[in-house]
Amino acid sequence: MKAEDIRNLSLDEMKNKLTDLKQELFNLRFQHSGGMLENPKKLGQTRKTIARVKTIIRQSQSEGEKE
Repeated sequence: MKAEDIRNLSLDEMKNKLTDLKQELFNLRFQHSGGMLENPKKLGQTRKTIARVKTIIRQSQSEGEKE
């Protein structure tokens, strides 16, 4: 998911997306430990997407404080 797509979401939608991504990461780690993960790159992609969402949430919160 690109940063532009994330920025188009509302704050509540971003938080829900973050929760979903964390759950997905948990499932991917579980599959990886069992040797059932087909695409190991998906782990890194999911972690990076979580970081993007957290960054954009923090930016939007700090912009709200400035105003």
